[in-house]
Formats: sequence, structure tokens, C-alpha cells
Amino acid sequence: MGEEESPQITRRTTRASSSNPNLNSAAETVLHNCNSQPLTHNDLVYGDEPISFDDLICSFPGRRIQILELLQLLGPLNSPVIPLFIYGGACRGKTSTVLQIFRHLNRPFVYSSCLTCYSPRILFESILNQLLLHRKHEGNGYSSAKRCERPSEFVNLLREALGNIINSLKGNMGKSNSKKLVGQAKGQIIYLIFDNLELVRDWEKSSNILPFLFMLYDIMKMPEVGLIFISNTSPDTYYFNTGYTEPVPLYFPEYTEDDLRQILMRNQCNPKLYSSFLDVLLRPFSRITRRVDELSTAFPALYKKYCEPLSDLGIFPNEKMKRMLFSHLQPHIAPSLNEIFRVEAGHNKDKAKGKGNARKAGVSEASDEELCKIGGAEGNCRTRVTNEGTWNFPIGKVISHISVSHIC
Repeated sequence: MGEEESPQITRRTTRASSSNPNLNSAAETVLHNCNSQPLTHNDLVYGDEPISFDDLICSFPGRRIQILELLQLLGPLNSPVIPLFIYGGACRGKTSTVLQIFRHLNRPFVYSSCLTCYSPRILFESILNQLLLHRKHEGNGYSSAKRCERPSEFVNLLREALGNIINSLKGNMGKSNSKKLVGQAKGQIIYLIFDNLELVRDWEKSSNILPFLFMLYDIMKMPEVGLIFISNTSPDTYYFNTGYTEPVPLYFPEYTEDDLRQILMRNQCNPKLYSSFLDVLLRPFSRITRRVDELSTAFPALYKKYCEPLSDLGIFPNEKMKRMLFSHLQPHIAPSLNEIFRVEAGHNKDKAKGKGNARKAGVSEASDEELCKIGGAEGNCRTRVTNEGTWNFPIGKVISHISVSHIC
């Protein structure tokens, strides 16, 4: 490690470091210095350096249309924007796309997820902490800058915090006209991003909080503030007869099979070998799910099994070798499908109640009839309950329709 580099110290210490007073003292010093450095408005941008438009497009296969539309909705620098509502099923790249767009634009924003901010107080204080440039640490007892529980308190504190940040951004623009600084926030509009909005409906006071969040744009009446809502469910599921400015919806559709291939092919050591692996598995698996997280969980173990007969993983497989690899992998595909896509019986009943809402949101749900069609003849489709109380969909018949000719 060079003299100019700082040691990477984490909050978790090993037994060796905790027993060594010198190492322990060094760790405390580094943590104290990191926490004592004041935050600035430039900490409200994403990353140290912005990315180019080409890199942005290449990072998200199948999302070019959504990226262009979102850039158009955000508009030029310092353009007022009405609230945006970005929605689509889980794992469709909504959050990642939004954050990387802000990295490309290098504009300041505040991000809060309703998954980690699981109550109104935590959500309000998370937003205020970021706007007030407050960092929780041991020195302040990991406390928030302001304690805020009621929406009325939040509005007053939010207006004050936004005013200070906006004035700081305006002053920053005047100083940076002659010199461009890397990582410096651009513009004088700040965006509030609310992610996983559908989870608010499970909160104790959701009937009050959700209308309040949607009315926040009209309550604040500040053109320097933009609101972006991200949800797994459609705007129809949030209808309130309260007369707020309706957000502009932007839908993220399900990935196509070609999109999934491009995503899964990234960062592969042997693209040709992995492509031959996807030729076998991607189509049957994508009939069951097109969620990247589920496919990314299922494929590594299967790919390892697929490569077992090979002594050299850098080889380019020919047609004969593809047939051999497929024959070796085929017995393991159906068990993997049954294992990966196991759904709890109780969860199935709950989802059946909200099936209408899920269909509005564009969330893909496979009914028993659809599973039968996927698996082959309807009479051969069965569902069984295990001792653990889970439903297993025996979708091995999908694999029975795959012949060796499919990989040639």
C-alpha cells in the first residue's frame, strides 16, 4: 500500500485487530476522520464522475426507450418537472436506470427507499438528513438531524432544508461558470426519489401517508423541486380522490429473451461457451420467469454442472461438444426449475386476492392453466404439496420438449 493511500478499515474488526492496540487505534482514527469530514451539496450527486450517454445505454439492454423518455421528461438543466411515476414488475431495472441517469446528468437528488425506511418517521428523517447534509455516526449517537413524525412537521422542515440547499446550488453555479469541477452538482433543481412505494400500503398509517406523498408537489409549490416515485405496481393501485397533480407514468416492460441474453452475457470469461449454455436453458427458464435475480441465482450452479466434462474452460465448443455438454446437463434442469421457483402455499393464496392489481401493474403471474400450457398437455400438469407447506410446480415437461437439435 502506498504512502498516499488510506487503509480500508471497516466497522467490523477481527480478533487480531481488536487485540492489537496499535491497529485498533488506527482504525478508530480513520473512522473518526471519515465521519468528521463535513458533507457538501456535491455529495448529493451519484458517484465521483458522470458517465457518457453511450455508456448509459449500453449498461441497460432493452431500456433505450425508457432512458430516452425519462431524459426527455427531466428536460434541460434547471427545467421544472412535474412528478414522475415509474412502474413495472420487480427486477426490471427501474431503480438502477434512474440512478444511472442522474449519474449521467450529474444532478443532485435525494434517494429514499420505503424498504429500508419502513415507517413515516424513518422516511421523513432520511430525507431531511440528506438535505441537511447530516451523517449519522458514533459522535452524534447515530441520531438524525431533526426528529420528525408528523407530515405537517415534515413540510415545514423540508421547505427550510430545500431552501438552504437550493441557495447553495445557486451560489455553486455562479462560482463554477469559469471552471468545470468533476463531481460537482449541476443545476439548481433537486429531485426527491421515493423507491418501493408499494410497500407504504402496508404501513399503519398508509391511508394518510400515500395521499400526502402524492400531494407533496402541490403542498410545496417549489419549482426547484422534482418528485420521482418508483413502484412495482401501476398508478391505478394508488388512486385517491384528493385532487393532487397526477404524476406522469413511465412503464418498464418485462425483459425479452434477447434482453436477458445480453444481460447474462456480460462479464463472462468465455462468451462462446456461456452462449452455448444459454442456448439450452434460457428459453425454458424464461417461460417461467424473466426476473434477472432469479435467473442469476439459478444459472451459476447449472453452468458449473454444464462445464464439468471440460478440462479447459477456455475452449470454444463445436457442435459435437455442445451435444455432449447438453446430455450431461439435461438431468439437472428439471430439478433446478422445481427448486428455484418454489412458492409458499400461503403466499400463493395472498397473491390470488390481489391478482387483479398485479395484472394492472404488468406483473407476470402464471396461473395453473398457464403452467399447464407451459408444461405440455393440461392433463399432465400436477401440483403437489410438500411437508414443508410449499407448492412445487413440476415443470420438467418443459425440458422434455427440448431436443439436442435445439442447441445446434
